[in-house]
Amino acid sequence: MKILNYTMISLLAVSLISCKKEGNINEKGKDSLTAKKDSVVIPEVYKEYYGIYTGDFAGMQKMTDETDGSEYDTSIYKRISLKINRITKDSVYGQSIVDGNQRPFRGVFNESSKSFVLDEPGNDKTDGRFEVKLSGDSLTGKWNAFNKTSVKAPSKTLKLAKKEFVYNPNFMLDENSDLVDWSNPKEFTEKYTNEETGKTESYKTSKNRFASDAIFKLNASKQKLTEKDLKNLRKLDLEIIKNSVFARHGYSFKKETYRNFFEQTDWYIPVSNNVDNDLSPMEKENVALLNRFTKYAEDKYDSFGR
Repeated sequence: MKILNYTMISLLAVSLISCKKEGNINEKGKDSLTAKKDSVVIPEVYKEYYGIYTGDFAGMQKMTDETDGSEYDTSIYKRISLKINRITKDSVYGQSIVDGNQRPFRGVFNESSKSFVLDEPGNDKTDGRFEVKLSGDSLTGKWNAFNKTSVKAPSKTLKLAKKEFVYNPNFMLDENSDLVDWSNPKEFTEKYTNEETGKTESYKTSKNRFASDAIFKLNASKQKLTEKDLKNLRKLDLEIIKNSVFARHGYSFKKETYRNFFEQTDWYIPVSNNVDNDLSPMEKENVALLNRFTKYAEDKYDSFGR
């Protein structure tokens, strides 16, 4: 009887082990089938249309006259980049980059009309729909905000050209560039003496800060900067020299001041809202040094007409 019990126990153990092994095999087989199914890649098409299309993003913005409170329309121009990353039979995937705001989009491509309809997610007040048509290496069309009241110019037109982004440490602002920061005028109180009455009077005037030609001589992507290089520079000089590093890497600037400077060039292509990891060790050291000097530097202001 004892022997029989041991025999039964042995048979039961073998049976359990066998079942366990079978269970593992079946589960593994199931996982393999799932993995195989999930690994099926949807074919990509029209790869020749992949790339970066950059150019003008224009619209009309309502403004208020400070003197009488009346409203009027003014044109606004920005530079935008649309990155087409992937096209399948049913979907188009990519990103829009403008004003330092990088938004994914998804849409469809119509081969017969060579046109895209591309929707941003819709969970940001600046999101909208792009409806653009392809002609050679150009994209033209319009953008409309999903929420018309959340943005200053809810409808804009696009005129974009396909460009290949290339980092080049030699890129600099052109020497004919406008060196005035038009985005941040500052009010000053000036005094003058009336020659007839001899009375001194005060008046307010608006002035803009401006850079010096030092921005054409110092390249923080190519040379190791020293304190001697920077100690007598204006604050705007330091800002431009530092942000030239980020512009070369395709950073999309939030601040209008910097956009206005770099959009004067033909090499600046905004491709990302974060390029920190792309900077070289020397560039990072130079940026840190420029930040130190910017804290204590002063600006130069003058009156300019436009």
